[in-house]
Amino acid sequence: MTIRPPTDLAGVNRRTLLTGTAALAAAAGLAYPRHVFSQTEKNHPLAGKSIRMAILGIAGWLPSKLGVDMSPDFAKYAKARYGYDVSFSFADAPFGQLFQKAATSLATRSAEYNIIISDSQWLGALATPKWIVPLNDIIAKNKELDIEWFAPVVRQAYQTFPDGTANRYGFPQEGDTIALFIRKDLLDAPGEADAFKARYNMEMPKTWEDFEKLSIEDYTKLAEFFTRPDKGYHGAAMQYSREYDFISCPLLSFMRSQGGDVWDPKTGQVQGILDTASNARAMEQYKAMLKYQPPGAINYGIAEIVDVFAQGKAFSAWQWAAVGKAMITPAMQGKVLVVPPPGFKQADGSLKRDYIIGGQPWVLNAFNDDAHARVALDFMKWWYLPETQMEFAKRGGNPCDKATLSAEGFDDLQPWYRTYKYMLPRSSDFWHDPKYSEMLAVQQEAFTAYATGQINDPAHALAYVACKQQDILFDSGTASKQPSGACAGIRL
Repeated sequence: MTIRPPTDLAGVNRRTLLTGTAALAAAAGLAYPRHVFSQTEKNHPLAGKSIRMAILGIAGWLPSKLGVDMSPDFAKYAKARYGYDVSFSFADAPFGQLFQKAATSLATRSAEYNIIISDSQWLGALATPKWIVPLNDIIAKNKELDIEWFAPVVRQAYQTFPDGTANRYGFPQEGDTIALFIRKDLLDAPGEADAFKARYNMEMPKTWEDFEKLSIEDYTKLAEFFTRPDKGYHGAAMQYSREYDFISCPLLSFMRSQGGDVWDPKTGQVQGILDTASNARAMEQYKAMLKYQPPGAINYGIAEIVDVFAQGKAFSAWQWAAVGKAMITPAMQGKVLVVPPPGFKQADGSLKRDYIIGGQPWVLNAFNDDAHARVALDFMKWWYLPETQMEFAKRGGNPCDKATLSAEGFDDLQPWYRTYKYMLPRSSDFWHDPKYSEMLAVQQEAFTAYATGQINDPAHALAYVACKQQDILFDSGTASKQPSGACAGIRL
C-alpha cells in the first residue's frame, strides 16, 4: 500500500517547495554526506559512545512499529559488535500526513528523523531535492547490503529512482501485496458446496490451489452466492474511498491484469495509455462489484475493511497482506483462508494477475551527521541479517529477501505468507515521479466520481485523468508531449 504526499506543505505549493529546496541546496554548495563505510569493522569510530536515533514511520501500521520494537535487539548487537550504546525513539503520523511530517523537517535540512519509513512512490519526491542518501556507493562498499530479493519487483518498487535506472535510494522495510481473505468457516459450512454447484454448475473453490485457478468471473459468482444481507453479511469488501490511493490500487490492478496500463515511465506519456477502452471496461467491472458489498462500501479504505471482516459482515475481503494480524483476530483463528486474488482471463484462456504492490522502504536522512549516519548503516546491516529477518517474519512483518522467503517452514509462519510470496512476482508499482501527489489527487477524484455515480461514463473519467496528468508531467518536464487539443476545457 502506498502513502499519498499532500499537494501542498503548510501553504507552500509542493512544486515550489521541491524546486526551491533544490535551488537552495545548489546555492549553498550542498552535497550528500559521504556516509560510505568499509565492509569490515575492526575499530569502530563510535566505540564507547552513546547515540540516540529517531525513526519516523506510519501510525497504526504494525510493520513500521516492528522496526522500533525490535531495536533493543539491535542495541545488544551494536554493543557487542561495535562497542557503542544506542537507543531509539519512534515518531509517526497517519498515512495522509506522513509525507508532510517528513518533508516539513527535511526541507529545513534537519536530522530530526535519522531513518524514515517512506512510501515507495515518494522516492522521486525525496531524492529530487537531495533529502535522502543515494545508496549505490554504500551498497558497493558494503556487499552484505547487495541482497538477492525474492522477485525483481522488490528492487523496482522499493529502491529505484528514476524508473529503469540503476539508482537506488531505499532499503525494503516491508513488502506487501494484495491478498484475498476468505471466511473458511462459511465456505465449509454443510450444504454450501452442493447449493453453489446447483446454482452455477461449477465446483465451489475450497483450497488455496482452487483459488489460484479462480477467474474474476467465477469469483464474482462466489461473491454473489455469499451475499446474504438477511443473515448480516455480504460476499465481498473492497476499497473505493477517495482517501489517499485507496480506490486506485485495486482498480489499477483490474486494469493491468487485463492488459491496460497507466503511463510510459520512459516518456511520461499518459494520453493514449490510461484512457483506453480496456481500462474503461475495468472501471465498469470494479464498480459492478459494489452490489455484493455491505452498505457504505463506497467509503471503504483499509481500516473499514478490517472492521467489516473482523465483525463477520463480509465473506471475503481484498486487503493488504501487511494487515493480516488485524484481519485474523483471535476470534477468527482457524476460520480464515488467505488466497491469491482472482486472475483475469486472457485471449489464450490463461489467467493473468498484475496487481499493484504495496509496502514501504527505509530511507536515510541526507542531513545526518557522521555518527548518526554510521548507526543508520549499522542498523541496516543488522536488519538484513538472516536471524533478524526471520524474527521480523515471526512477529508478522513481510520480509523481501530470497533467503528468508525460501527458508523451510516460512510459509507456515503466518497464514498469508504463501499468498504474499505468490503475489510478489505478480505485482507491480505505478509512479515514482516527484509529481506523484498531484497525479494521484486527480486520479482519485475521477475514479471516485465514477464509482459514486457523479459521472456515468468511465471513458470520460479516464480522459479527464489522462489530460490532467499529461499536463502535470509536461509542465514538470517529464513528458515530452503536451496534452492534445481534446483536453481543452475538459472537466468531470
